[in-house]
Amino acid sequence: MPTALITGASKGIGAVYAQVLAEKGYSLVLTARSYDHMQTIVAQLGQTYGVPIRFFSEDLSQPGAAQRIYDQVQSWGLSIDLLINNAGFGDYGEFAQRGRSKLTAMIQVNILALMELTHLFLPQMQQRGQGSIINLSSIGGFQAVPYLAVYGATKAFVLQFSEALWAENRQKGVTVMAVCPGPTTTDFFHAAEMKRNPDLMTSQDHPEIVVRESLAALEQKRSCVITGQLSNRLIALAGRFAPREWLVAQLEPRFRPPAE
Repeated sequence: MPTALITGASKGIGAVYAQVLAEKGYSLVLTARSYDHMQTIVAQLGQTYGVPIRFFSEDLSQPGAAQRIYDQVQSWGLSIDLLINNAGFGDYGEFAQRGRSKLTAMIQVNILALMELTHLFLPQMQQRGQGSIINLSSIGGFQAVPYLAVYGATKAFVLQFSEALWAENRQKGVTVMAVCPGPTTTDFFHAAEMKRNPDLMTSQDHPEIVVRESLAALEQKRSCVITGQLSNRLIALAGRFAPREWLVAQLEPRFRPPAE
């Protein structure tokens, strides 16, 4: 029975990954900040699918979190066949006015913890000659996003990092893939404080679309997949055909927070 480790597994896309992989017969290791939310999910999945599930809470914004996750998995004697670096969050508004501590925590979760977990678990996959890593990026990783400046930059890192590792590892039996959703019905907008701009929250994809399309792309050993509606692909690929300066100038008024 293959084993998947999922970060940010208590809700949203992470919770749906857990459900779909349990459906497929995976043993699960789940981690997130909210222990109570995970308890509910684990009870539901265990009752429905009967697969082994281990879970614990960990805050990836704290230094050393990735090592603690790795050590816990090692203490259980488990080998991870599929690592899903799903945990992440955004912050919306004019960069100069946002809280620096939240921006720093975002970089810790979206970049540093993801990189560290990949670095910890990848060597074992290479030694076995098999394994997969899914890293959650975003269509916002394809171009600069005004008023989501740090978030977009973190997702650009995830995209390029994943594609580079895909190239390094594809002859070693290991697939590393970036998943790039568009707007999705999760609590991302609430956590990013985007309730002031409802125009940016329309035409959202359901998390199950993201999960099932990404797992299908992983079977094809792709380096990157843009999930969901056609407009997501058009937005992501616009930078290939339009000057970058012109494109980001067009995005600025669309993403600008409404006047209070």
